[in-house]
Amino acid sequence: MRNLFLYTLVPIVVLLLILTGFYPGLIWLTILALAILGLGIYNLIQNKHAILKNFPVIGYLRYFFEFISPEIQQYFIERNTDGKPFSRNLRSIAYQRSKNLEATSPFGTQLEINNRDYEGLRHSIYPVPIVEELPRIIIGGKDCKQPYSASRLNISAMSYGSLSSNAIMALNKGALRGNFYHNTGEGGISDHHMQGGDLVWQIGTGYFGCRTEQGNFDPESFREKARRKEVKMIELKLSQGAKPGHGGILPAVKNTEEVARIRGLIPYTLVLSPQHHTAFSNAKELIQFIGTLRELSDGKPVGFKLCIGRTDEFIELCETMNELNIYPDFITVDGAEGGTGASPLEFADAVGIPLEPALIFVHQSLEKFGIRDKLRIISSGKVLSAASFLKILSLGADVCNSARGFMFSLGCIQALRCNTNECPTGVATQDKMLVKGLAVSDKKDRVYYFHLNTLLASMELLAACGKKSFDDISMDIFMRGDEFMHLSDLYFPNYLDDFTKIRTDKSTFKRVGDRPDEQVNN
Repeated sequence: MRNLFLYTLVPIVVLLLILTGFYPGLIWLTILALAILGLGIYNLIQNKHAILKNFPVIGYLRYFFEFISPEIQQYFIERNTDGKPFSRNLRSIAYQRSKNLEATSPFGTQLEINNRDYEGLRHSIYPVPIVEELPRIIIGGKDCKQPYSASRLNISAMSYGSLSSNAIMALNKGALRGNFYHNTGEGGISDHHMQGGDLVWQIGTGYFGCRTEQGNFDPESFREKARRKEVKMIELKLSQGAKPGHGGILPAVKNTEEVARIRGLIPYTLVLSPQHHTAFSNAKELIQFIGTLRELSDGKPVGFKLCIGRTDEFIELCETMNELNIYPDFITVDGAEGGTGASPLEFADAVGIPLEPALIFVHQSLEKFGIRDKLRIISSGKVLSAASFLKILSLGADVCNSARGFMFSLGCIQALRCNTNECPTGVATQDKMLVKGLAVSDKKDRVYYFHLNTLLASMELLAACGKKSFDDISMDIFMRGDEFMHLSDLYFPNYLDDFTKIRTDKSTFKRVGDRPDEQVNN
Protein backbone atom coordinates (compact mmCIF):
# COMPACT_ATOMS: atom_id res chain seq x y z
CA MET A 1 0.00 0.00 0.00
CA ARG A 2 2.90 2.37 0.68
CA ASN A 3 4.36 1.71 -2.77
CA LEU A 4 0.91 2.11 -4.32
CA PHE A 5 0.56 5.46 -2.57
CA LEU A 6 3.87 6.70 -3.99
CA TYR A 7 3.32 5.22 -7.46
CA THR A 8 -0.11 6.81 -7.87
CA LEU A 9 -0.16 10.09 -5.96
CA VAL A 10 3.34 11.34 -6.91
CA PRO A 11 2.71 11.14 -10.69
CA ILE A 12 -0.67 12.84 -10.20
CA VAL A 13 0.93 15.72 -8.30
CA VAL A 14 3.65 16.09 -10.94
CA LEU A 15 1.05 16.11 -13.70
CA LEU A 16 -1.03 18.73 -11.88
CA LEU A 17 2.03 20.93 -11.41
CA ILE A 18 2.70 20.78 -15.16
CA LEU A 19 -0.94 21.44 -16.09
CA THR A 20 -1.16 24.35 -13.63
CA GLY A 21 1.38 26.16 -15.78
CA PHE A 22 -1.09 26.03 -18.67
CA TYR A 23 -4.32 26.24 -16.66
CA PRO A 24 -3.89 28.48 -13.58
CA GLY A 25 -7.39 27.57 -12.41
CA LEU A 26 -6.02 24.20 -11.30
CA ILE A 27 -3.89 25.82 -8.58
CA TRP A 28 -6.27 24.91 -5.71
CA LEU A 29 -6.51 21.30 -6.84
CA THR A 30 -2.72 21.19 -7.03
CA ILE A 31 -2.38 22.64 -3.52
CA LEU A 32 -4.82 20.01 -2.20
CA ALA A 33 -2.87 17.22 -3.88
CA LEU A 34 0.41 18.56 -2.46
CA ALA A 35 -1.14 18.66 1.05
CA ILE A 36 -2.29 15.06 0.74
CA LEU A 37 1.14 14.06 -0.55
CA GLY A 38 2.84 15.80 2.36
CA LEU A 39 0.50 14.15 4.86
CA GLY A 40 1.14 10.76 3.30
CA ILE A 41 4.92 11.17 3.38
CA TYR A 42 4.71 12.23 7.06
CA ASN A 43 2.71 9.10 7.87
CA LEU A 44 5.25 6.94 6.06
CA ILE A 45 8.04 8.10 8.36
CA GLN A 46 6.12 8.32 11.67
CA ASN A 47 6.13 5.33 14.02
CA LYS A 48 3.16 6.05 16.31
CA HIS A 49 0.26 4.68 14.23
CA ALA A 50 0.83 1.40 12.39
CA ILE A 51 -2.35 1.74 10.31
CA LEU A 52 -1.36 5.18 9.01
CA LYS A 53 2.18 4.02 8.31
CA ASN A 54 0.89 1.16 6.17
CA PHE A 55 -2.05 3.09 4.68
CA PRO A 56 -0.81 6.70 4.63
CA VAL A 57 -4.06 8.35 3.45
CA ILE A 58 -6.97 5.94 3.38
CA GLY A 59 -6.03 4.80 6.91
CA TYR A 60 -7.85 7.90 8.17
CA LEU A 61 -11.13 6.28 7.10
CA ARG A 62 -10.71 3.85 9.99
CA TYR A 63 -10.65 6.69 12.53
CA PHE A 64 -13.55 8.44 10.82
CA PHE A 65 -15.80 5.36 10.93
CA GLU A 66 -14.76 4.69 14.52
CA PHE A 67 -15.75 8.26 15.39
CA ILE A 68 -19.25 7.98 13.90
CA SER A 69 -19.85 4.33 14.85
CA PRO A 70 -22.06 5.17 17.90
CA GLU A 71 -24.38 7.21 15.65
CA ILE A 72 -24.44 4.49 12.97
CA GLN A 73 -25.22 1.90 15.63
CA GLN A 74 -27.95 3.97 17.25
CA TYR A 75 -29.70 5.35 14.19
CA PHE A 76 -29.28 2.65 11.54
CA ILE A 77 -28.55 -0.72 13.19
CA GLU A 78 -30.14 -0.68 16.64
CA ARG A 79 -33.66 -2.07 16.97
CA ASN A 80 -36.27 -0.47 19.22
CA THR A 81 -35.68 -3.12 21.87
CA ASP A 82 -31.89 -2.92 21.60
CA GLY A 83 -29.49 -0.36 22.99
CA LYS A 84 -27.44 -0.32 26.15
CA PRO A 85 -27.83 0.68 28.86
CA PHE A 86 -31.34 1.78 27.75
CA SER A 87 -33.27 0.61 24.70
CA ARG A 88 -34.78 2.99 22.16
CA ASN A 89 -38.26 2.17 23.47
CA LEU A 90 -37.32 3.13 27.03
CA ARG A 91 -35.63 6.32 25.88
CA SER A 92 -38.69 7.18 23.80
CA ILE A 93 -41.08 6.78 26.72
CA ALA A 94 -38.86 9.07 28.81
CA TYR A 95 -38.90 11.69 26.05
CA GLN A 96 -42.67 11.44 25.62
CA ARG A 97 -43.40 11.77 29.31
CA SER A 98 -41.01 14.67 29.76
CA LYS A 99 -42.71 16.49 26.86
CA ASN A 100 -46.12 15.66 28.39
CA LEU A 101 -47.13 13.74 25.27
CA GLU A 102 -49.34 10.68 25.24
CA ALA A 103 -46.90 7.84 25.85
CA THR A 104 -48.62 5.09 23.89
CA SER A 105 -47.30 2.32 21.66
CA PRO A 106 -49.02 0.87 18.57
CA PHE A 107 -49.65 -2.69 17.38
CA GLY A 108 -48.51 -4.63 20.43
CA THR A 109 -45.35 -5.49 22.32
CA GLN A 110 -42.01 -5.87 20.54
CA LEU A 111 -40.53 -7.94 23.36
CA GLU A 112 -40.00 -11.69 23.28
CA ILE A 113 -42.48 -12.36 26.06
CA ASN A 114 -41.91 -16.12 26.00
CA ASN A 115 -38.29 -15.52 26.91
CA ARG A 116 -37.39 -16.70 30.41
CA ASP A 117 -36.12 -13.21 31.26
CA TYR A 118 -39.48 -11.57 30.58
CA GLU A 119 -40.86 -9.65 33.54
CA GLY A 120 -44.54 -8.90 33.78
CA LEU A 121 -47.00 -7.62 36.34
CA ARG A 122 -49.71 -9.91 37.69
CA HIS A 123 -52.82 -7.85 37.12
CA SER A 124 -56.02 -8.44 39.03
CA ILE A 125 -59.42 -9.18 37.52
CA TYR A 126 -60.69 -6.78 40.18
CA PRO A 127 -58.77 -3.52 39.59
CA VAL A 128 -59.20 -0.83 42.19
CA PRO A 129 -59.61 2.94 41.80
CA ILE A 130 -56.38 4.76 41.00
CA VAL A 131 -54.69 6.47 43.95
CA GLU A 132 -55.46 10.18 43.73
CA GLU A 133 -52.44 11.70 45.47
CA LEU A 134 -48.83 11.36 44.37
CA PRO A 135 -47.07 9.01 46.81
CA ARG A 136 -44.86 10.44 49.55
CA ILE A 137 -43.15 9.00 52.59
CA ILE A 138 -41.63 10.34 55.82
CA ILE A 139 -37.84 9.97 56.21
CA GLY A 140 -36.46 10.45 59.72
CA GLY A 141 -35.78 8.09 62.62
CA LYS A 142 -35.82 8.40 66.40
CA ASP A 143 -32.91 10.87 66.59
CA CYS A 144 -34.05 13.01 63.68
CA LYS A 145 -35.37 16.44 64.63
CA GLN A 146 -36.40 17.51 61.14
CA PRO A 147 -38.05 14.55 59.35
CA TYR A 148 -38.62 15.09 55.66
CA SER A 149 -41.65 14.22 53.55
CA ALA A 150 -40.10 12.83 50.35
CA SER A 151 -41.59 11.93 47.01
CA ARG A 152 -41.24 8.25 46.15
CA LEU A 153 -39.33 9.25 42.98
CA ASN A 154 -36.46 11.77 42.97
CA ILE A 155 -33.35 12.93 41.14
CA SER A 156 -30.34 10.75 41.88
CA ALA A 157 -26.81 12.00 42.57
CA MET A 158 -25.22 13.92 39.67
CA SER A 159 -22.56 16.52 40.43
CA TYR A 160 -22.08 19.95 38.97
CA GLY A 161 -18.94 19.48 36.95
CA SER A 162 -20.09 16.18 35.58
CA LEU A 163 -23.30 17.97 34.50
CA SER A 164 -23.46 21.47 33.10
CA SER A 165 -24.70 24.56 34.92
CA ASN A 166 -27.85 24.71 32.81
CA ALA A 167 -28.58 21.04 33.43
CA ILE A 168 -28.25 21.50 37.20
CA MET A 169 -30.49 24.58 37.18
CA ALA A 170 -33.14 22.83 35.08
CA LEU A 171 -33.13 19.80 37.38
CA ASN A 172 -33.48 21.92 40.51
CA LYS A 173 -36.22 24.13 39.09
CA GLY A 174 -38.09 21.04 37.94
CA ALA A 175 -37.74 19.56 41.43
CA LEU A 176 -39.10 22.79 42.90
CA ARG A 177 -42.18 22.70 40.69
CA GLY A 178 -42.82 18.99 41.32
CA ASN A 179 -41.99 19.02 45.06
CA PHE A 180 -39.36 16.29 44.94
CA TYR A 181 -35.71 16.32 45.94
CA HIS A 182 -32.53 16.83 43.93
CA ASN A 183 -29.39 14.96 45.05
CA THR A 184 -26.32 17.17 44.55
CA GLY A 185 -23.84 14.39 43.90
CA GLU A 186 -20.47 14.45 45.65
CA GLY A 187 -19.31 17.61 43.83
CA GLY A 188 -20.79 19.94 46.45
CA ILE A 189 -23.48 22.61 46.45
CA SER A 190 -23.07 25.19 43.69
CA ASP A 191 -24.98 28.40 43.02
CA HIS A 192 -26.75 26.52 40.23
CA HIS A 193 -28.29 24.18 42.82
CA MET A 194 -29.84 27.10 44.68
CA GLN A 195 -32.96 27.52 42.56
CA GLY A 196 -35.42 26.76 45.36
CA GLY A 197 -35.73 22.99 44.99
CA ASP A 198 -35.16 20.59 47.89
CA LEU A 199 -31.59 19.28 48.08
CA VAL A 200 -30.02 16.11 49.38
CA TRP A 201 -26.39 17.04 49.96
CA GLN A 202 -24.11 14.13 49.15
CA ILE A 203 -20.73 13.94 50.90
CA GLY A 204 -18.11 11.77 49.20
CA THR A 205 -14.54 10.80 50.00
CA GLY A 206 -13.30 14.18 48.71
CA TYR A 207 -15.55 16.07 51.18
CA PHE A 208 -16.15 18.73 48.52
CA GLY A 209 -17.77 21.76 50.08
CA CYS A 210 -16.72 20.74 53.59
CA ARG A 211 -13.01 19.93 53.35
CA THR A 212 -9.85 21.27 54.89
CA GLU A 213 -6.84 22.28 52.82
CA GLN A 214 -5.48 18.78 53.40
CA GLY A 215 -8.67 17.22 52.02
CA ASN A 216 -10.11 16.02 55.32
CA PHE A 217 -13.61 16.59 56.71
CA ASP A 218 -14.21 20.11 58.09
CA PRO A 219 -17.03 20.11 60.70
CA GLU A 220 -17.55 23.87 60.73
CA SER A 221 -17.81 24.18 56.98
CA PHE A 222 -20.22 21.25 56.96
CA ARG A 223 -22.35 22.77 59.72
CA GLU A 224 -22.71 26.04 57.80
CA LYS A 225 -23.91 24.42 54.56
CA ALA A 226 -25.93 21.59 56.11
CA ARG A 227 -28.16 24.05 57.95
CA ARG A 228 -29.26 25.84 54.79
CA LYS A 229 -33.01 25.63 54.40
CA GLU A 230 -32.72 24.09 50.92
CA VAL A 231 -30.75 21.12 52.31
CA LYS A 232 -33.33 18.61 53.53
CA MET A 233 -31.14 15.52 53.99
CA ILE A 234 -27.47 14.49 54.08
CA GLU A 235 -26.18 11.44 52.19
CA LEU A 236 -22.72 10.02 52.95
CA LYS A 237 -21.44 8.19 49.87
CA LEU A 238 -19.45 5.06 50.69
CA SER A 239 -19.54 3.73 47.12
CA GLN A 240 -21.56 3.93 43.92
CA GLY A 241 -22.66 1.13 41.63
CA ALA A 242 -20.83 2.19 38.49
CA LYS A 243 -17.42 2.16 40.18
CA PRO A 244 -17.67 0.67 43.70
CA GLY A 245 -14.42 0.87 45.60
CA HIS A 246 -13.15 3.64 43.32
CA GLY A 247 -13.29 7.35 44.01
CA GLY A 248 -15.19 9.78 41.82
CA ILE A 249 -13.58 10.86 38.53
CA LEU A 250 -13.85 14.29 36.91
CA PRO A 251 -11.83 14.74 33.69
CA ALA A 252 -9.47 17.72 33.73
CA VAL A 253 -11.28 19.40 30.83
CA LYS A 254 -14.48 19.54 32.93
CA ASN A 255 -12.73 20.86 36.05
CA THR A 256 -13.23 24.53 35.18
CA GLU A 257 -12.26 27.44 37.41
CA GLU A 258 -15.80 27.61 38.83
CA VAL A 259 -15.98 23.86 39.48
CA ALA A 260 -12.54 23.94 41.09
CA ARG A 261 -13.55 26.86 43.30
CA ILE A 262 -16.63 25.02 44.56
CA ARG A 263 -14.64 21.86 45.25
CA GLY A 264 -11.52 23.57 46.60
CA LEU A 265 -9.22 22.22 43.89
CA ILE A 266 -6.75 23.34 41.22
CA PRO A 267 -8.54 24.14 37.91
CA TYR A 268 -8.11 21.94 34.83
CA THR A 269 -6.52 19.04 36.67
CA LEU A 270 -7.82 15.47 36.70
CA VAL A 271 -9.92 14.99 39.83
CA LEU A 272 -9.63 11.56 41.42
CA SER A 273 -11.47 11.39 44.71
CA PRO A 274 -9.80 9.10 47.28
CA GLN A 275 -11.01 5.51 47.38
CA HIS A 276 -11.56 5.71 51.13
CA HIS A 277 -12.89 8.11 53.74
CA THR A 278 -10.48 9.68 56.22
CA ALA A 279 -13.20 10.49 58.77
CA PHE A 280 -13.69 6.81 59.65
CA SER A 281 -12.11 3.42 58.98
CA ASN A 282 -14.42 0.81 60.51
CA ALA A 283 -18.08 0.10 61.22
CA LYS A 284 -18.15 1.69 64.67
CA GLU A 285 -16.51 4.90 63.47
CA LEU A 286 -18.84 5.05 60.46
CA ILE A 287 -22.02 4.77 62.54
CA GLN A 288 -20.68 7.32 65.03
CA PHE A 289 -19.86 9.65 62.13
CA ILE A 290 -23.49 9.36 60.98
CA GLY A 291 -24.53 10.55 64.43
CA THR A 292 -22.03 13.41 64.25
CA LEU A 293 -23.38 14.57 60.88
CA ARG A 294 -26.93 14.49 62.23
CA GLU A 295 -25.90 16.61 65.21
CA LEU A 296 -23.97 19.12 63.07
CA SER A 297 -26.93 19.48 60.70
CA ASP A 298 -29.27 20.25 63.59
CA GLY A 299 -31.10 16.93 63.40
CA LYS A 300 -31.74 16.60 59.66
CA PRO A 301 -32.09 13.09 58.19
CA VAL A 302 -28.68 11.52 57.53
CA GLY A 303 -27.95 8.29 55.70
CA PHE A 304 -25.33 6.56 53.61
CA LYS A 305 -25.14 5.22 50.06
CA LEU A 306 -23.34 2.05 49.03
CA CYS A 307 -23.07 -0.68 46.45
CA ILE A 308 -23.04 -4.08 48.13
CA GLY A 309 -19.82 -6.07 47.82
CA ARG A 310 -18.74 -8.00 50.90
CA THR A 311 -21.97 -8.94 52.66
CA ASP A 312 -20.24 -9.61 55.98
CA GLU A 313 -19.33 -5.92 56.18
CA PHE A 314 -22.96 -4.84 55.86
CA ILE A 315 -24.00 -7.39 58.47
CA GLU A 316 -21.36 -5.91 60.77
CA LEU A 317 -22.90 -2.47 60.17
CA CYS A 318 -26.29 -3.79 61.26
CA GLU A 319 -24.78 -5.29 64.41
CA THR A 320 -22.97 -2.03 65.17
CA MET A 321 -26.16 0.02 64.77
CA ASN A 322 -27.84 -2.09 67.44
CA GLU A 323 -24.75 -2.05 69.65
CA LEU A 324 -24.44 1.76 69.58
CA ASN A 325 -28.19 2.41 69.34
CA ILE A 326 -27.42 4.83 66.47
CA TYR A 327 -29.29 4.35 63.22
CA PRO A 328 -29.08 6.18 59.91
CA ASP A 329 -32.36 7.68 58.77
CA PHE A 330 -31.98 6.02 55.38
CA ILE A 331 -29.70 3.72 53.39
CA THR A 332 -29.34 4.23 49.64
CA VAL A 333 -28.63 0.99 47.78
CA ASP A 334 -26.98 1.25 44.37
CA GLY A 335 -26.50 -1.62 41.93
CA ALA A 336 -23.50 -2.53 39.80
CA GLU A 337 -25.53 -1.42 36.76
CA GLY A 338 -25.64 2.16 38.03
CA GLY A 339 -24.57 5.04 35.81
CA THR A 340 -21.64 7.45 35.92
CA GLY A 341 -20.01 10.12 33.84
CA ALA A 342 -16.62 8.39 33.93
CA SER A 343 -15.45 5.01 35.21
CA PRO A 344 -12.65 2.52 34.52
CA LEU A 345 -14.21 -0.24 32.39
CA GLU A 346 -13.17 -2.99 34.80
CA PHE A 347 -14.97 -1.29 37.68
CA ALA A 348 -18.12 -0.74 35.61
CA ASP A 349 -18.18 -4.29 34.25
CA ALA A 350 -16.67 -6.45 36.96
CA VAL A 351 -17.14 -4.94 40.44
CA GLY A 352 -20.23 -4.91 42.65
CA ILE A 353 -23.49 -6.82 43.04
CA PRO A 354 -26.51 -6.02 40.81
CA LEU A 355 -29.31 -4.01 42.33
CA GLU A 356 -32.00 -6.70 42.60
CA PRO A 357 -30.14 -9.20 44.82
CA ALA A 358 -28.41 -6.37 46.70
CA LEU A 359 -31.72 -4.71 47.52
CA ILE A 360 -33.22 -8.00 48.69
CA PHE A 361 -30.15 -8.65 50.82
CA VAL A 362 -30.25 -5.24 52.50
CA HIS A 363 -34.00 -5.49 53.14
CA GLN A 364 -33.64 -8.98 54.62
CA SER A 365 -30.64 -8.04 56.75
CA LEU A 366 -32.40 -5.06 58.30
CA GLU A 367 -35.42 -7.21 59.08
CA LYS A 368 -33.35 -10.00 60.58
CA PHE A 369 -31.65 -7.57 62.95
CA GLY A 370 -34.99 -5.96 63.84
CA ILE A 371 -34.13 -2.51 62.49
CA ARG A 372 -36.03 -2.34 59.21
CA ASP A 373 -38.70 -0.12 60.74
CA LYS A 374 -36.09 2.32 62.07
CA LEU A 375 -34.99 3.63 58.68
CA ARG A 376 -35.91 3.94 55.01
CA ILE A 377 -34.33 2.25 52.01
CA ILE A 378 -33.68 4.40 48.95
CA SER A 379 -32.75 2.64 45.71
CA SER A 380 -30.87 3.91 42.69
CA GLY A 381 -30.00 1.99 39.54
CA LYS A 382 -31.70 2.11 36.11
CA VAL A 383 -35.11 3.30 37.34
CA LEU A 384 -36.77 4.75 34.25
CA SER A 385 -40.21 3.34 33.50
CA ALA A 386 -43.20 2.96 35.81
CA ALA A 387 -42.74 -0.83 35.73
CA SER A 388 -39.11 -0.59 36.88
CA PHE A 389 -40.19 1.86 39.59
CA LEU A 390 -42.77 -0.58 40.96
CA LYS A 391 -40.32 -3.48 40.75
CA ILE A 392 -37.76 -1.68 42.90
CA LEU A 393 -40.42 -0.84 45.48
CA SER A 394 -41.58 -4.46 45.51
CA LEU A 395 -38.03 -5.64 46.24
CA GLY A 396 -37.91 -3.62 49.45
CA ALA A 397 -37.19 0.02 48.63
CA ASP A 398 -39.25 2.87 50.06
CA VAL A 399 -37.99 5.51 47.63
CA CYS A 400 -36.43 5.43 44.17
CA ASN A 401 -33.79 7.75 42.74
CA SER A 402 -33.25 8.11 39.00
CA ALA A 403 -30.28 9.79 37.32
CA ARG A 404 -30.34 8.78 33.66
CA GLY A 405 -34.12 9.02 33.50
CA PHE A 406 -33.95 12.69 34.40
CA MET A 407 -31.00 13.13 32.02
CA PHE A 408 -33.27 11.90 29.22
CA SER A 409 -35.85 14.46 30.32
CA LEU A 410 -33.17 17.12 29.79
CA GLY A 411 -32.61 15.89 26.24
CA CYS A 412 -29.78 13.35 26.69
CA ILE A 413 -29.57 11.11 23.60
CA GLN A 414 -27.28 8.44 25.13
CA ALA A 415 -24.40 9.60 22.95
CA LEU A 416 -21.97 7.98 25.44
CA ARG A 417 -19.67 11.01 25.48
CA CYS A 418 -20.17 12.07 29.10
CA ASN A 419 -16.45 11.71 29.85
CA THR A 420 -15.22 13.70 26.82
CA ASN A 421 -16.78 17.13 27.50
CA GLU A 422 -18.43 16.81 24.08
CA CYS A 423 -22.00 15.99 25.09
CA PRO A 424 -23.99 17.21 22.04
CA THR A 425 -27.07 18.13 24.08
CA GLY A 426 -25.28 20.30 26.66
CA VAL A 427 -26.19 18.00 29.56
CA ALA A 428 -22.83 16.47 30.55
CA THR A 429 -20.32 19.09 29.44
CA GLN A 430 -18.65 22.30 30.53
CA ASP A 431 -18.22 23.55 26.95
CA LYS A 432 -20.00 26.91 27.03
CA MET A 433 -21.10 26.71 23.40
CA LEU A 434 -22.72 23.32 23.99
CA VAL A 435 -24.22 24.34 27.35
CA LYS A 436 -26.04 27.25 25.67
CA GLY A 437 -28.07 24.74 23.67
CA LEU A 438 -29.82 23.53 26.83
CA ALA A 439 -32.63 26.00 27.53
CA VAL A 440 -33.40 25.98 31.26
CA SER A 441 -36.85 27.53 30.78
CA ASP A 442 -37.94 24.58 28.62
CA LYS A 443 -36.05 21.71 30.27
CA LYS A 444 -37.23 22.48 33.80
CA ASP A 445 -40.77 21.75 32.67
CA ARG A 446 -39.66 18.50 31.07
CA VAL A 447 -38.04 17.45 34.34
CA TYR A 448 -41.30 18.19 36.13
CA TYR A 449 -43.45 16.30 33.62
CA PHE A 450 -41.16 13.26 33.54
CA HIS A 451 -41.53 12.93 37.31
CA LEU A 452 -45.27 13.55 37.27
CA ASN A 453 -46.15 11.28 34.35
CA THR A 454 -43.93 8.43 35.56
CA LEU A 455 -45.69 8.46 38.91
CA LEU A 456 -49.11 8.68 37.28
CA ALA A 457 -48.27 5.68 35.10
CA SER A 458 -47.09 3.74 38.15
CA MET A 459 -50.34 4.56 39.92
CA GLU A 460 -52.28 3.14 36.98
CA LEU A 461 -50.23 -0.07 37.10
CA LEU A 462 -50.73 -0.29 40.85
CA ALA A 463 -54.51 -0.08 40.44
CA ALA A 464 -54.43 -2.71 37.68
CA CYS A 465 -52.75 -5.08 40.14
CA GLY A 466 -55.53 -4.53 42.66
CA LYS A 467 -53.37 -2.58 45.12
CA LYS A 468 -54.88 0.41 46.88
CA SER A 469 -51.64 1.84 48.23
CA PHE A 470 -47.92 1.83 47.54
CA ASP A 471 -47.53 0.30 51.01
CA ASP A 472 -49.28 -2.84 49.71
CA ILE A 473 -46.64 -3.58 47.06
CA SER A 474 -44.87 -6.93 47.38
CA MET A 475 -42.91 -9.25 45.11
CA ASP A 476 -45.98 -11.29 44.26
CA ILE A 477 -47.18 -8.65 41.78
CA PHE A 478 -44.39 -9.66 39.37
CA MET A 479 -44.34 -12.83 37.28
CA ARG A 480 -40.69 -13.31 38.19
CA GLY A 481 -41.59 -12.88 41.84
CA ASP A 482 -40.58 -16.40 42.82
CA GLU A 483 -37.32 -16.02 40.95
CA PHE A 484 -36.62 -12.74 42.73
CA MET A 485 -37.02 -14.54 46.02
CA HIS A 486 -34.31 -17.02 45.06
CA LEU A 487 -31.85 -14.38 43.90
CA SER A 488 -30.44 -14.17 47.42
CA ASP A 489 -29.70 -17.91 47.28
CA LEU A 490 -27.71 -17.40 44.07
CA TYR A 491 -25.61 -14.53 45.40
CA PHE A 492 -25.53 -15.36 49.13
CA PRO A 493 -26.02 -19.17 49.38
CA ASN A 494 -25.45 -19.43 53.14
CA TYR A 495 -27.11 -16.20 54.07
CA LEU A 496 -30.52 -17.48 55.22
CA ASP A 497 -29.05 -20.49 57.01
CA ASP A 498 -26.77 -18.24 59.02
CA PHE A 499 -29.64 -16.01 60.02
CA THR A 500 -31.77 -18.94 61.18
CA LYS A 501 -29.65 -18.89 64.30
CA ILE A 502 -30.62 -15.28 64.92
CA ARG A 503 -34.34 -15.18 64.35
CA THR A 504 -36.91 -16.82 62.07
CA ASP A 505 -39.14 -14.36 60.28
CA LYS A 506 -41.76 -15.64 57.84
CA SER A 507 -42.38 -12.13 56.53
CA THR A 508 -38.89 -11.86 55.06
CA PHE A 509 -40.08 -11.16 51.55
CA LYS A 510 -42.84 -8.67 52.36
CA ARG A 511 -42.66 -4.93 52.41
CA VAL A 512 -42.60 -3.22 55.78
CA GLY A 513 -45.43 -0.73 56.20
CA ASP A 514 -44.82 2.93 56.87
CA ARG A 515 -44.56 4.24 60.38
CA PRO A 516 -47.26 6.67 61.52
CA ASP A 517 -46.68 10.14 60.19
CA GLU A 518 -44.59 12.38 62.37
CA GLN A 519 -44.27 16.13 62.53
CA VAL A 520 -42.73 17.07 59.20
CA ASN A 521 -40.41 19.99 58.55
CA ASN A 522 -40.50 20.88 54.90
